[in-house]
Amino acid sequence: MSILSLQNVSKDYLSDGQRVEALKGLSLEADRGAFVALVGRSGCGKSTLLNLAGAMDFPTSGQVLVEGISTSSLNDAALTRLRREKVGFIFQSFQLLHTLTVFENVELPLLLAGEARAREAARERLEWVELKGLGDRYPHQLSGGQMQRVAIARALIHSPSLILADEPTGNLDTTTGNVILELLRRLTREQNTATILATHSLEAAALADRVARMRDGKIEEIVER
Repeated sequence: MSILSLQNVSKDYLSDGQRVEALKGLSLEADRGAFVALVGRSGCGKSTLLNLAGAMDFPTSGQVLVEGISTSSLNDAALTRLRREKVGFIFQSFQLLHTLTVFENVELPLLLAGEARAREAARERLEWVELKGLGDRYPHQLSGGQMQRVAIARALIHSPSLILADEPTGNLDTTTGNVILELLRRLTREQNTATILATHSLEAAALADRVARMRDGKIEEIVER
C-alpha cells in the first residue's frame, strides 16, 4: 500500500469571482523509502499539492489517500491526529520558535501531544541530524543549515510515514542546501518514510528517486532515477 496516493485530483479556487484551476486531474503515488521531487515554476501547483497531501486542504474532485485513508472522509479530530502522527512538515523559512532552545523546538510537538517520550525522542532526532551537543543553543545562534537540520529533526519527532518539504533549501546557499538534501534523502531511506520535495531547482531534484515535472496544475511527466 502506498503511503501517499493522489488519484485524479483537481483543486479549484475562486479568485475575484473567477474559478482558478490550481490542479487538474493529476495522480501521484509514493511508497515507503521513496524520495519524490516536484519540479516546476511558481504557480504550477506544487504547494497546492503539498497542502492536499498534508490534509491542510481538500481536493475539489478526486481522492487523496494517506496510508489508504481518504483525507476528505475524516472529521476534524481525525484530521488533527493524521497531521500530528502521520505527516512531518518542513518549510523554507524553518518556522522555529526563537524563544525556545533547539532541544525544546524539537520536542515541542510531542509535549503538546502529551507524549512521555518527548525528551528521549528529541535527543535521538538531534543525533540523526548531526546536532548532538547543540540542544541548549537558541535558533539565532545557529547557521541557516543548522536551523534547517533542527526543522528536519522536529518533522521526524513523531516518526511520521510521510514528509512534506516545501522549498527546504530556498534560504540556503547551494553547498549547504545540497548537504541538507543529502541528509533528507538518507533519513528517508533509514526511517523508511515517503518524502515529497517541492523545488524550483533541477539540481535539488536530481537527488530524488523520482521527479514529477509540473506545469499549469498538471504533472507533465514522471522521470525515474
